[in-house]
Amino acid sequence: MASLLDSVDQRTQLVGENRLEILMFRLHGRQLFAINVFKVQEVVRLPKLTLIPQRHPHMCGVITLRGKTIPVIDLAQAIGMRPLLHNENSTVIVTEYNRSIQAFLIGSVERIVNLNWENIQPPPRTAGRQHYLTAITNVDDSIVEIIDVEKVLAEIVPMNTKISAEKLSNPLLAKARGREVLIIDDSMVALHQLTDALGQLGMIVHKATDGLKGLQQLQLWADQGVVLTDKLLMVVTDAEMPEMDGYRLTTEIRHDPRLRDLYVVMHTSLSGSFNAAMVEKVGCDNFLSKFQPDRLADVVQERLQRDEV
Repeated sequence: MASLLDSVDQRTQLVGENRLEILMFRLHGRQLFAINVFKVQEVVRLPKLTLIPQRHPHMCGVITLRGKTIPVIDLAQAIGMRPLLHNENSTVIVTEYNRSIQAFLIGSVERIVNLNWENIQPPPRTAGRQHYLTAITNVDDSIVEIIDVEKVLAEIVPMNTKISAEKLSNPLLAKARGREVLIIDDSMVALHQLTDALGQLGMIVHKATDGLKGLQQLQLWADQGVVLTDKLLMVVTDAEMPEMDGYRLTTEIRHDPRLRDLYVVMHTSLSGSFNAAMVEKVGCDNFLSKFQPDRLADVVQERLQRDEV
């Protein structure tokens, strides 16, 4: 299973090209699920599982892997399916989201598939598990459901969206009140978190659920004669989204004379120096790992300071 992830260096070349690779797997039955390979650290057989008292119902326990204690989450149960049976032959996907490491118990691993974000679509309104999906795609005539892992994790460990009183007391942040911001993310959880935090600053929030919709909204305002740098204090975008990712969105913004001076912040659960390098490559003004309300306030402050110069 480790060989599935041997080509990480090659996959880094996909980012910025509106492409991604997904790791496909099954939970129960024939339905295929997936997550972005960039979130995956390794795929292994389930090590010895240690039960912990008063654990969340969706947590199987914890494992020790390479000297780290990692919680194991039953992904089937977490998205509303019946729990998975587990033994020494069970498989776990070890992932990193929002600066934390966790393992997901699954049924079986299928394979990695290279796709274009344009082939990743929002889930239909009739999808039974829409609440836990960010997108769907089609591979070899089979529907693949891409799971909203941020929502799964937020239900197990609720994310704090409150900006500290110390940050809010900064007089410069008072100038954010009434200013407008466009936030772009395919996760309803992430949109809620950003809206809540920015609302504490008194900001007016516009939303889009993927990069293409975000770009179309910006272009519509520009077509109407709106000066975008006057209207919007900033654009905050996720990296991974259906139809157009945040890297391509930023590139499109920089190539449009009407949009190119917008202040763009990349807001993503992907972490590490690689993301920082990609942000610089495509021309973002700032980078923010999910979810840090105080750091978000700092980014707003840094943007406001530009107006003070």
